[in-house]
Amino acid sequence: MKIQEIVALIDAEVKSGSDKLEEEVSSAFGSDMMSEVLAYVQNQGVLLTGLVNEQIIRTAAMMNMYCIIMVRGKQPTDNMVEMAEDNDLVLLTTERTLYETSGILYTNGLNPAGHSYV
Repeated sequence: MKIQEIVALIDAEVKSGSDKLEEEVSSAFGSDMMSEVLAYVQNQGVLLTGLVNEQIIRTAAMMNMYCIIMVRGKQPTDNMVEMAEDNDLVLLTTERTLYETSGILYTNGLNPAGHSYV
């Protein structure tokens, strides 16, 4: 799924990485605990979270993820946007909840991170 499709599906606002919206992603993981992301994410993809701190940028960059989606209308700080740009990450925001966003993406073909499907 292209990141541009994600933007349209969840009515997201692009905060950084608008030049990377044609990138393909195949998996996503949702959590507010970055230790879970570090423990369970195995494939590059999308991080969905309700956290607003620089640790989400650091974690996504460390795990070679392409895109972070901040849910529930959370807004990144200017420093977070700058960090996302420096790490070539797409940073999106949506008014939707984590549950709703996950459901929409899963229903439209985005797989859970760490699983392989045939």
